[in-house]
Amino acid sequence: MTKPCIICVAITGSVPRKEDNPAVPISVEEQIESAHEAFEAGASIVHCHVRKPDQTPTADPEIFARLKEGLEKHCPGMIVQLTTGGRSGAGRERGGMLSLRPEMASLSVGSCNFPTRIYENAPDLVDWLAAEMKTYGIKPEIEAFDLGHIFQAVKMAQDGRITGPLYVQFVMGVKNAMPADKPSFDFFVETLKRLAPDAEWCAAGIGRHQRELNEWAIAAGGHTRTGLEDNIRLDRDTLAPSNAALVRITAEICERHGRPVATPAEARRILGLAA
Repeated sequence: MTKPCIICVAITGSVPRKEDNPAVPISVEEQIESAHEAFEAGASIVHCHVRKPDQTPTADPEIFARLKEGLEKHCPGMIVQLTTGGRSGAGRERGGMLSLRPEMASLSVGSCNFPTRIYENAPDLVDWLAAEMKTYGIKPEIEAFDLGHIFQAVKMAQDGRITGPLYVQFVMGVKNAMPADKPSFDFFVETLKRLAPDAEWCAAGIGRHQRELNEWAIAAGGHTRTGLEDNIRLDRDTLAPSNAALVRITAEICERHGRPVATPAEARRILGLAA
């Protein structure tokens, strides 16, 4: 049987706003509804950020708790992945929601340049976040924005700071970071396979690169991410009407490549999560 493809939907992020696309869900209620539609379209992981009423990002554990509770109620079986990203807070504030014990959380293991700022992930903060994830039994999704992040993740798994097997996401197309370049993508995949043969991997493309990264990852046997956090458009002239619409496009790519879309149960088996 061909390996199922896990589709992760990143429903809102920290950057897109209603002014950019009215479909971007901001409130907890909007996010739950949007995630439910994406779940029904085939997404088995939901990557979560939270916002204040004025749309600014926050790491407020109370808002994360309401979102997590609603997702578990209305999207039964969907894997909830909370962000520890740097746009939502500073220092250990970024991991304040880990005590909620989500099944997964994002973990960036190194710094890089973003379009207008440094995405700072100091070694002591990375180690603290990784330790918190181990304490609460959370599987990290490593967000690799550069080649060195792949090597660092492997090192952290080897020395026990991360419980393996690894799940690494290649994030490509962020201005000033890792470009959406096919030879580079192929090299990252082969490098991870060489360093950590038991690792699973995913790919995410930013903006106009979303669909091509979906295509590359699915064709190469990996998993993939879509959603309004990374891309608010169907094409240059058309805004995406929902997260579900982007998931359906990704599911169509899976079908074209003969890859079944993973159910939540299959995703848990692939990722080594408890059933």
